Amino acid sequence: MIYSGSMLLVVAPSGAGKSSLVNALLKNDPTLQLSISCTTRAPRPGEENGREYNFLTREEFIARRDEGDFLEWAEVHGNFYGTSRSWLEGQMTHGKDVILDIDWQGARHIQRLIPQAICIFILPPSLKTLEDRLRKRGQDDEQTIQKRVAAAHEELTHLAEANYLVINDLFEAALFELRQIVSASRLRTIQQLARHTDLTKDLSGTDLGGA
Repeated sequence: MIYSGSMLLVVAPSGAGKSSLVNALLKNDPTLQLSISCTTRAPRPGEENGREYNFLTREEFIARRDEGDFLEWAEVHGNFYGTSRSWLEGQMTHGKDVILDIDWQGARHIQRLIPQAICIFILPPSLKTLEDRLRKRGQDDEQTIQKRVAAAHEELTHLAEANYLVINDLFEAALFELRQIVSASRLRTIQQLARHTDLTKDLSGTDLGGA
C-alpha cells in the first residue's frame, strides 16, 4: 500500500541522545506525529493515557494482537508493549508523517511490513562519550552502565540496516541533519505522487498515485 505520509524509525543505543533529539524535532515541527505505544502496564504517577502510552487491559491487548493490529509487540517483565498498525496507517493515509522512537529489532520488523518506512540510526561520537553520557544522567549504577555499553556494541553491528546515520556530537548539528532527513522524506516520489494525484494525472494524463 502507498501512503502519502512518511514513517521515520529512530534507533540508537541508550545514551546516544535519541529521545532528546526526537523531542526537539517534534517541538520544532508540529506536523510530525509521535507514535504512542500501547501497553498493559499500569500508568505511573503523572502519566496520562494517550500521552506517554495508550494503556490497555491485558484482554484488550491480546484481542488486538490476535486481530493483527500491532506492527510489532513484545512482552517485557510481564507486561505487553505494541505499536498500533491501524493508528499508524490511518495517520499516513491522511498525509501525516509519523516518527517512532524504537529499538533496532522493532525497526527491522516494521520495515519488513512497511518497506516505505525510513530507518535513522543515531550514533554517539565515540563509545567513551556514550559511557560518559550514561554516567552524567545519574540514572543507573555502574553495573547497569556497563550492561548498556555492552548492549551498544551489539546494536552498533546493525548500522548497515539503517537508511541514514546521524552522529550526535553537537546536538544542534544532529538536530539539523534530522530535519533535513524529514524534509527529504516528504519529497520522495512515492509520497509526492500520493499527495498530488490530481496534478500528476493532469500533467501526464495518467493516474500515477498508485505507482
